[in-house]
Amino acid sequence: MERAVPNLPADDLQVAKAFYVGDLGFSVRYEATEDGKTGVMGLQRGGFALHLDAPMDGHGRNVVATLEVDDTDALYDQWRGHVELSRAPRNEEWGGRTFGVTDPFGNLLYVVGPLK
Repeated sequence: MERAVPNLPADDLQVAKAFYVGDLGFSVRYEATEDGKTGVMGLQRGGFALHLDAPMDGHGRNVVATLEVDDTDALYDQWRGHVELSRAPRNEEWGGRTFGVTDPFGNLLYVVGPLK
């Protein structure tokens, strides 16, 4: 299997775990930390994989990772009430249905699915 895994900057792995695992339903694939705050963490949710690096110096901040899904509205409904979402899903002129969620570190998860 080959795939690209976005590497997202984080400031605190405990905060990241609460957001991604507790609120968004990801699971931890691996975690390497000595203090619970700094280190790296791999996350998985179905076909989505993310790598968090705290602190991630020298690689830029405010990353955008696109998550492609079959049903944008279903994921929106699942996450609504757990985290603040940018807006309700909408059909885009270019042919996708989208919404986004920003993590506690300023990274945007941009969700894209087929039009409804």
